[in-house]
Amino acid sequence: MDDPSVALPGGADPAERTRELRRAHAVFTRDGRVEAPVRAVIARSWRRCARARVSPECAPRVELAEAQLRPYREEHPLSRVMPLFRELVGEFAAQGAHLLAVCDARGSLLWVEGEPDTLRRAERLGFVPGARWAETAMGTNAPGTAVAVGEPVQVFGAEHFSRRVHPWTCAAAPVRDPRTGRLLGAVDITGGDGLAHPHSLALVRAVARAAEAQLALLDPAPPAVGDTLTALGQDEALLVTGGRTVRLGRRHSEIMALLAHHPEGLSGEELAIALYEDESVSPVTLRAEISRLRALLGPAAPLSRPYRTAGPLDADFTTLTRHLAAGAVSAALHHYPGPLLPASTAPGIVRLRRRIEDQARAAVIARADAGLLTDWVCSPWGADDPEAWRALAAALPPEGRPAALARVHALDRELGITKPSWRDRSTCATYPQPVRS
Repeated sequence: MDDPSVALPGGADPAERTRELRRAHAVFTRDGRVEAPVRAVIARSWRRCARARVSPECAPRVELAEAQLRPYREEHPLSRVMPLFRELVGEFAAQGAHLLAVCDARGSLLWVEGEPDTLRRAERLGFVPGARWAETAMGTNAPGTAVAVGEPVQVFGAEHFSRRVHPWTCAAAPVRDPRTGRLLGAVDITGGDGLAHPHSLALVRAVARAAEAQLALLDPAPPAVGDTLTALGQDEALLVTGGRTVRLGRRHSEIMALLAHHPEGLSGEELAIALYEDESVSPVTLRAEISRLRALLGPAAPLSRPYRTAGPLDADFTTLTRHLAAGAVSAALHHYPGPLLPASTAPGIVRLRRRIEDQARAAVIARADAGLLTDWVCSPWGADDPEAWRALAAALPPEGRPAALARVHALDRELGITKPSWRDRSTCATYPQPVRS
């Protein structure tokens, strides 16, 4: 069976496929229709690009200058496996006039290495260390799409959303922290049509797995900081305790999240009020839930009088709020895959979820960074946030504002909001007043 993530399945003629893809790309960018032979993985990516209002004429921007890039790169977990990447991919890249590239989880390129002539071509394209190649910035491309979907992907020629990237082919695979599963970034091979082969994707997939194995050897055991709870962006939390990972049901997820937020403990009445919308729920109902949770978790189960965790419990949302409090907004968003237990209607969880989201949103708007704001408004929780779209419009250069401002107009119409206008001196155009923090 053909691998749908591979650019050229067996038997395809490269020249004919190139012509067909260029026609399909032109049709999509003109009227939004996806035509054959566009693969499903690429069609989904193109639609995400369209929703994010990425232009097919987009060009990359360098967001990490050398002074910022060097320390960030040195501290990044993938720096520990760069020698492995060079050993496994370096010679292949040099012999085939290809490039080895490594990006972080936001799609920012950290390393780009390879054959000198190809490097010079890539520099003219803007495929350089410090440049942002996330899908939301540069459209469909292997490293950006791999970190967007968390899966290996190969992108051939006109499958790239940006027309200026059509002469290139690339294959990338995500790399995750072997202990936590957190996305660290992606390893990529970029070059010409010679990479449009299933072996290219198989290579980067194998290299990514080798990197994860080496990271596991370099740091084989988690630090002794107690149990961990992952509850952001998912309806059922994951609890890591005693070397095992337990997926909790919705109510048990709510209990553990509330106790993680209140390490001092909660009385039975306080926990019941935080858990149940119906205040008439009997205390017996809560005790039954705690009893089932104890049967599931054993020694890691909550203690009583007051209800509290059995030991230190580090939750992903507490890590997020620590980063926000320290002003590390980029690091905070790296730890924010979505709202806390989004389907929960427990009053205490709803209040905590709103507080966390408000803190993250305010920090992103105040930072006025175009990359962070783009990530926020292209997320499900930020797509309908007019203030964030206004802040993005203010942060973008004049030529990048129209799409963001169009979204501001649309949201204002939906919400019945009338905003004072502002005049862009560079274009002599009048727009809704952006909010500046």
